[in-house]
Amino acid sequence: MKKILLFGAGKSAGVLADYLADQSALNHWEFTIADVNLQAARSRAGHSPHIHAVQINIDIERERKALVEEADIVISLLPPTLHYNIALDCIELKKNLLTASYIDDQIRKLEGEITKKKLFFLCEMGLDPGIDHMSAMQIIHKIKKEGGKIISFRSHTGGLVAPESDDNPWHYKISWNPRNVVRAGAAGALYKENGKIKKLEYPDLFEDCKEITVKGAGRFSWYPNRDSLGYIPLYGLAETQNFLRTTLRHPLFCKNWKFIVAAGLTDDKKELPSGRLSFRGWSAPILPFVTEQNKEMFSYLGLFDEDPVPSAAKTSADILQYLLESRLPMRTGDKDMIVMQHELEYLSKGQKSELKSTLIVKGENNVRTAMAKTVGLPLGIAAKLILQHKINITGLHIPILPEIYEPVLQELAQHQIIFSEEVS
Repeated sequence: MKKILLFGAGKSAGVLADYLADQSALNHWEFTIADVNLQAARSRAGHSPHIHAVQINIDIERERKALVEEADIVISLLPPTLHYNIALDCIELKKNLLTASYIDDQIRKLEGEITKKKLFFLCEMGLDPGIDHMSAMQIIHKIKKEGGKIISFRSHTGGLVAPESDDNPWHYKISWNPRNVVRAGAAGALYKENGKIKKLEYPDLFEDCKEITVKGAGRFSWYPNRDSLGYIPLYGLAETQNFLRTTLRHPLFCKNWKFIVAAGLTDDKKELPSGRLSFRGWSAPILPFVTEQNKEMFSYLGLFDEDPVPSAAKTSADILQYLLESRLPMRTGDKDMIVMQHELEYLSKGQKSELKSTLIVKGENNVRTAMAKTVGLPLGIAAKLILQHKINITGLHIPILPEIYEPVLQELAQHQIIFSEEVS
């Protein structure tokens, strides 16, 4: 009997757990969900006889390895910093590993061992990164196959609130890891524009957010996302004049988040002073940026409250995370929305064309969110295909190969994750 192991039962795990429960029932597999919070794991497991919920301290090697050793395939939805030890266990015990996280330097250094042991580590297999890679590569390969030359590539993705649930001045609600929202953009950005390499440091990232209109979704601002340059060779687009990956937000969010960054309220390094500290006292550095236009937004987050900050908070990022989770939650019945749009310009048979490929997905409610669906399903589908020997690849990969993206995108379409294309 094949056994699947999932580490992590957080916000993005719900749809994945349901999918793997169904597949386990159909294929007579066993499925284990492991999390530090046993109640969270049990809630994801439900009452299916094919799912086991277990509590684990991920730092205890003996506990971790015992679970990995029993599995045929391991999926990690834990924070990226916790993947490394799981990866080491998978290499030692010869298990395949899937994650939705970016390949970092630590994982990259394991590539030789992964290849040597003929294992398959598939990273960046969620929404962004994940569905963006697969859908973009399908377009790129098709254009090239038809003799076209791509001269510009831009890809925009946003985890947003659906219009019917948009009822706060930030036009945003937390549908995924809140820490990632707090620290979004902290690494700055690298991208290519008009043939030149552009570099933006964190404080400048939200300074002049440009806008795009997405048909059927609305108008959004975007800011550059991390290091786009590393994907140019992977996408085979060395000759493009523009290469950019971005994150979408409501224009007012971008316009005023820059002040939160400038005031140091996202800092996760500097320890807070000892003694009683109120939210108003903590947020004092933002006062020079407060205007009549944005005062309501900052007040809504509770920046000016006289209440003491949480005693467990060690840094400004901890306080801001607490406020985002408490002031911008997904409430019962709320829906989120995923918007992704690729914009390509290419030359074919002497003619210049522009292609827009757009994905809009709405969540069902505050649990079965669009975020959980688009992060979880690619992982679940890939796990199934690997166990069924329909993907037979070894090494360290992201989903840019047709052997991976073709069958996954085909099944995602059955779950209404479908792109619409417009060529002009």
